[in-house]
Amino acid sequence: MSDDNSAISATEAKRLLDEWKRAPAIVLAVSGGPDSVALMWLAVRWRRTLKQGPRLIAVTVDHGLRPEAAREAREVKRLAGTLDLPHRTLRWTGTKPNSGLPEAAREARYRLLAEAARASGATHILTAHTRDDQAETLLMRLLRGSGIAGLAAMARETEREGVRLARPLLAVPKARLVATLEKARIGYAVDPTNRDTAFTRPRLRVLMPALAAEGGDARNLARLAARLARANAAVEVLADGAERYLALRDGGAAPGFDAGAFVALPEEIRLRLLKRAIDRVGHEGPAELGKVEALLTALDQAVMQGTGKLKQTLAGAVIGLANGRIRVEPAPPRRSRAR
Repeated sequence: MSDDNSAISATEAKRLLDEWKRAPAIVLAVSGGPDSVALMWLAVRWRRTLKQGPRLIAVTVDHGLRPEAAREAREVKRLAGTLDLPHRTLRWTGTKPNSGLPEAAREARYRLLAEAARASGATHILTAHTRDDQAETLLMRLLRGSGIAGLAAMARETEREGVRLARPLLAVPKARLVATLEKARIGYAVDPTNRDTAFTRPRLRVLMPALAAEGGDARNLARLAARLARANAAVEVLADGAERYLALRDGGAAPGFDAGAFVALPEEIRLRLLKRAIDRVGHEGPAELGKVEALLTALDQAVMQGTGKLKQTLAGAVIGLANGRIRVEPAPPRRSRAR
């Protein structure tokens, strides 16, 4: 096992990145901080070892939230130029929300990165999330009462807006990326908002040393997230099977599923199937887990009454129970209030 403070070798970089060597083009998300600059440096060195491989494009998103951001983007462009790497800077324009700013900025960043990927013919976006980020994400979701899927934290690869989003450094400590840059004598920016305790993630960073002293260091927290991801994947397979079972049992009946067969399934499976159905037809975004749990409780109680009925709206979907069947259908659009 590599030392947590050692620089990443060319051999290790190849092991981390070879998974994407057949992609036609890759967008590297580079903010200018140590993690993303290290990703750019490692990716360029890796690409040079390949006879054939993906085109690399560095993309920086300027959220317009800090006066230093434009200068940092220019510095990334300068560094990319020394590496013969194409670079683009994208800007988040428009009104910024008064609350939930980190979440809104993250969504804007991914949207802009996906647009850049599609425009350049890239199939993948690589981000520089580290093991430390994974541990922090787990803690944030734990405090918010997330379910198993949420506690699995960030996946190594997923799909977002038609592009594959990959995190090749998810098992790598941040300290190793800093050591890599120091060895190569490459500078990087330090974002002051990463230490701004007005936001949740920086407040958790302050607590990390105390948690580490009790065994809750980034390594163990990331290991827990990986184990939960493994469990979540297994439950998803079971939910897939249950969904097929209900469909086969209905034999082409009207949309929905038999209430008796549904309530006989394990609670976690019922919860996932209900959320899937709501998210599939709803038009107000993913349903909140807590609200789906409350709906499932009401639905179970209504089914157990034998002749019970139920009709509720959630996340742009109408969930109904009648005549022994559960139906989930799109809700009519909300009427705008007259002024």
